[in-house]
Amino acid sequence: MANTVNAEFETYYRNIYGERWPALRESLLRPSAPVPYAEGLAKPYLLDYASVLAAKSLRLPGADNAADAGGEILDACAAPGGKTLVIASAMHGNSRLLANEISAERRRRLADVLDAHLDREKRARVTVSGFDAAAQGGRKSEQCRYAAIFLDAPCSSERHVIQSEKYLSEWTPARPRFLAGRQWALLSSAFLLLAPGGSLVYATCALSPEENDAVAARLFKKYGGAAVIDAPDFIEGEKTEFGRIILPDVCEGMGPMYVARFTKILSTDYTD
Repeated sequence: MANTVNAEFETYYRNIYGERWPALRESLLRPSAPVPYAEGLAKPYLLDYASVLAAKSLRLPGADNAADAGGEILDACAAPGGKTLVIASAMHGNSRLLANEISAERRRRLADVLDAHLDREKRARVTVSGFDAAAQGGRKSEQCRYAAIFLDAPCSSERHVIQSEKYLSEWTPARPRFLAGRQWALLSSAFLLLAPGGSLVYATCALSPEENDAVAARLFKKYGGAAVIDAPDFIEGEKTEFGRIILPDVCEGMGPMYVARFTKILSTDYTD
């Protein structure tokens, strides 16, 4: 447990959450309570139930129309693999899942998780890859390829920061600004990779609107009417402008988890 006090960190999040911040901070310092997720798996996998809800919010091909059950799904930043398992266990028909992770070390861990928790049939329908998801959307041959995309973007992960002496002492306001830039590159790329009519979920475990709604807002600024909000109303937590956020001080220790869901409609009216 971190005993370090970082004045910049405290000021930054107090400015966002005001009088709520002390209670929220205290909830972040408590250990999380992962649940054994087992639906459709060969054996259970422990993960925060907020992560289960985030992964389940992706509209999978074939969920509404069996004729669409053969579409490709992309988990753009898949490691360590918990949310990938949730998606893989819920695939319909002949759908296939590409579980992507740019880090070689994390990719090996991802493959091990999939091998251990998916049955043979489901594992055969999941491929592990290692491309840069932020650049992939620039490849014309890949654009409009995927029927559904889940983007669990690298983020500030304040729950881990606040529990680590090292990470908390190193934190500056530049961290969320830097990560928001990377998150936008990933989200913009994912939107280009998404097929018209497809579902896109943008998720983080960040507290800051700078990494959440502010990133989602850029989708509409750049792509205009091609993106439509598809709010995941079944997710508990608090409404934001573009999605929902699950915070541990009011959700029995779950989270943090921000989830925004979009649908891409057929349009070429993209702004620069």
